[in-house]
Amino acid sequence: MYRIGQGYDLHRLEEGRELILAGVSIPFDKGLMGHSDADVLCHAVTDALLGALARGDIGSHFPDNDPAYKGADSVDLLQRIVRVVTGAGYKVENLDCTVVAERPKLRDYIDRMRQNLAEVLGVPTSHVSVKAKTNEGVGPEGRGEAISAQVVVLLSETPV
Repeated sequence: MYRIGQGYDLHRLEEGRELILAGVSIPFDKGLMGHSDADVLCHAVTDALLGALARGDIGSHFPDNDPAYKGADSVDLLQRIVRVVTGAGYKVENLDCTVVAERPKLRDYIDRMRQNLAEVLGVPTSHVSVKAKTNEGVGPEGRGEAISAQVVVLLSETPV
């Protein structure tokens, strides 16, 4: 049996924060605003995994009003959800991600993002796609106010 999940997240950019995507620190004059480290890509992957299992969303597992998650490492939160996936008898087959950001240019960081996500998910890097797109000046991403991520994941049942 296969299950497909879709995830989406968007965070505003603000000065004075570190920009982190898939656990990769990216030099930039702004970072993403959020209760945790605001890693929009990890959040979208987490939501995709939870969606595939019909287990809610990231906020239902790690509420943004819970002080325990203040400044939390989103890679760690994703690892916890991967354990939920494996505990439910599934494994990740592949992951397809799109990050929408006008700036900074992400080309030089894509391979490290793919490697980090593959490691957390327990799959070969060749099973993880990360693409960077601009919004051609349109919307909050295009105006440089935010970064968003869209993700699709395929899970398969693990043999018992």
